[in-house]
Amino acid sequence: MSKKHVTVRMKADMEYESINHFGNKVDIDMYDSEHKKAQSPMELLLSALGGCSAVDAVLMMKKKRRTITDFFIEIIGNRHEGIPKYYTQIDMKFVLVSPDATEEEFAKVVTLSVEKYCSVASSLKSEIRHISEVKRPE
Repeated sequence: MSKKHVTVRMKADMEYESINHFGNKVDIDMYDSEHKKAQSPMELLLSALGGCSAVDAVLMMKKKRRTITDFFIEIIGNRHEGIPKYYTQIDMKFVLVSPDATEEEFAKVVTLSVEKYCSVASSLKSEIRHISEVKRPE
């Protein structure tokens, strides 16, 4: 069994810092949007989901020897109205800009990335939906 370890430390009433055992830091805050300096824990969860699935999707496209001009994922999380406000559904739009990739192969890669390889996705009870799109470089 593999273990991960982080320490979350309060910096101020609404500000925290997470540090892993390598000393890498992530700032976290719970401020309202007009005072926001960092992502909230729930935004970090979406970022973790995106980062986890992005790595595998890009690696698989590179194994297929496809050119990647740009790549990004837009993620929207819909939250439960009660307490706790967990994500009930997460929508992910994967966008690949490539002169030589096809929609079909990228869609398969995205499905594998989210549904099979992403540990973050497997750790969530939310419904995770995904779509993909390939664009040509301009």
